Amino acid sequence: MTLKIHIDDSAAPYEQVRAQISEQARSGALPVGYRLPTVRGLAESLGLAANTVAKAYRALESDGVIETRGRNGTFVAAAGSAAERELASAAQAYAERARRLGLDEDAALAAVRDALRAAYGR
Repeated sequence: MTLKIHIDDSAAPYEQVRAQISEQARSGALPVGYRLPTVRGLAESLGLAANTVAKAYRALESDGVIETRGRNGTFVAAAGSAAERELASAAQAYAERARRLGLDEDAALAAVRDALRAAYGR
């Protein structure tokens, strides 16, 4: 696993860690089941505070990219696991709410596109 933190980058260090691990897991560079370094170990190797790496790991776990198995460690999760299920559930809830509010499909999709552009900075 190769991570590089760029101090002059506008993204916060925890976000750089999160994004790089997420991309490496998605691309297969970090295979499913790969054991990640401990929070302290990764923090030390990157010259970051342990809380910074812990925040990135929490975000990755929330996204379903990694899973913590107690004292056994933290591992790359199976692709399409919790993250896709959670996303499908959120999309279903949104669609039902948009319908209850009386929005047509075009208006509901436009709202999602606007939210995605804002979230991804586009």
